[in-house]
Amino acid sequence: MDVQRFGDACLKHVSDLPGPPGLPLLGNSLQVSPSTMHTVLERWAVEYGSPYRYRLGPMVVTVWTQADLFQTVMRERPHLYRRFSPIESVMAEIGGNGLFSAEGAAWEPQRRLVMQALSIPNIKAFYPALAAITERLQRRLTRAASEGRTLEMTEELKRYTVDVTSALAFGEDPNTLEQEHGVIQEHLALILPEIMRRVSAPFPYWRYVRLPRDRRFDRTMTEVHRYIHAMIGRARERMQQAPGDEPHDLLEAMLMARDAPGSATTDQQIAANVLTLLVAGEDTTANTINWALMYLSGDAALQQRLADHARAVLGASAVCPDYGALKGLDLCEAVCNEANRLRPVAAIQTFEPLEDVCLGGVAIPAGMRLFFLTRPAMLDASNFAKPQAFDPDRWMHRHDESRGAHEPRAFLTFGGGPRVCPGRHLANVEMRLVLSMLAANFEIALAVDPATIKEVSAFTMVPSRMPIDLKPRA
Repeated sequence: MDVQRFGDACLKHVSDLPGPPGLPLLGNSLQVSPSTMHTVLERWAVEYGSPYRYRLGPMVVTVWTQADLFQTVMRERPHLYRRFSPIESVMAEIGGNGLFSAEGAAWEPQRRLVMQALSIPNIKAFYPALAAITERLQRRLTRAASEGRTLEMTEELKRYTVDVTSALAFGEDPNTLEQEHGVIQEHLALILPEIMRRVSAPFPYWRYVRLPRDRRFDRTMTEVHRYIHAMIGRARERMQQAPGDEPHDLLEAMLMARDAPGSATTDQQIAANVLTLLVAGEDTTANTINWALMYLSGDAALQQRLADHARAVLGASAVCPDYGALKGLDLCEAVCNEANRLRPVAAIQTFEPLEDVCLGGVAIPAGMRLFFLTRPAMLDASNFAKPQAFDPDRWMHRHDESRGAHEPRAFLTFGGGPRVCPGRHLANVEMRLVLSMLAANFEIALAVDPATIKEVSAFTMVPSRMPIDLKPRA
């Protein structure tokens, strides 16, 4: 590509960028494990600056940390940039090419359907069911606390978010919180790590040779799709029993769109979006709350303050009594925001340009891999004052200039632009609801040394474990 055609603003080739030395043919493949990818890339960003480049076999990847360039790319999707293309192909292989991974003309109609289901009015109307599921979680935690059992909160919170997402989007509550084994969450938990492994692979060997791990994953996906198709069948039965009714949930809305004359919606798109929402709803919110619990467990004063804050809103209730009262739980969301700033669930965002572009003064050819690391900008003192400190008050007083830098555009958790996360409002509601319930009802203690909890790249960035001891709060 001729850099000069971009003018003076674009003076570098990708080949001019620094990066870690690698091996012939293999490049840096042996240095980048899928489970630790984000930490390796962040370490190289400190050493080589941004942008830099590395190689996975013959594939060159550029890595970026600038929040303003991330926002530029997000604004110019989907017409100029798309998500990293192996994501779409891997998701399509497992029958999950829904809203998250769909590109081009397939994206916009799916976006409209999902945004309708996750709109503020729908979530407000759903609040009684959401509160009931949260009460179910509270009862489960109370039993464990009374028995002195340590809880693995990574599992408990994923059960909760699966129940919430299924009830809201599909009109069915699987009630995984009151079952111990044989729940759909056990299968869903295997999906994102396998997607991470396949997306990161230099070569898609599984399309030619099926290893034991791949055969186990095939069995997992068979069970997940059996569950999804049974859910779709029950939704069709409900609709047949009440023809002409307005749809009651996202699944019914998608089925109605599928059956409309001239519809371009397919059965495959419906199943893919069911899978996408189950996996996304199960993972991201649960792990944000988990990281928040880790920080709370080590700060007794903040815990007490959060308990007082929550109890003032909840009154005598175990959970927040109504949707309107959630607005009084700003400290709960601030704690989760601060946890997400330090431990971003979306630690890597991946893109590629659809045509030759000039980005940050670098000439980028169409199809070049662009990996954006979200944490470096959130740990930059020019964006957030005292960036290494866990300080939820920075979100309570974000407009107080005397507190130092607070740049909301550098908070990259939910993305931005036309493809900003459609579930961000539901996530914030769940975080306020669950954290206020926990703080008001329990004293929280981490059952292990926090240094033993590792960050794991499993498509999202998750804690390796989060064993918590709960004590009923007097």
